[in-house]
Amino acid sequence: MIGRLHGIVIDSPDPDAAARFWAEVLGMQRVQDEPDWAVIGDAPDRPGLAFQRATGQPPSTWPEPERPQYRHFDVAVDDLDAAEQAALALGARRLPGGGERFRVLADPDGHPFCLVR
Repeated sequence: MIGRLHGIVIDSPDPDAAARFWAEVLGMQRVQDEPDWAVIGDAPDRPGLAFQRATGQPPSTWPEPERPQYRHFDVAVDDLDAAEQAALALGARRLPGGGERFRVLADPDGHPFCLVR
């Protein structure tokens, strides 16, 4: 082993808003907060999800190939309908695809993610 996962960093035009959205979706807490950088996680000493300010990055056009999704989260849920409604209330939007076992949405920055039963 060379090292341990410290965190995953995602470019965002608004790190604060992205951190608020994902903290609510994943039930995490804010563990670091700076003007151009925000981190959420289970605890300050565990791997986290960081958002760094990046301007000019166009959102994904998935499923159209013009600008791919690069990465996406799969979020495990017990009730797809309830989870989708909660995510939409937080600012997510529905994307094409999905069905009985998963739903495809985009976070407020346009990054696709899936709710998976």
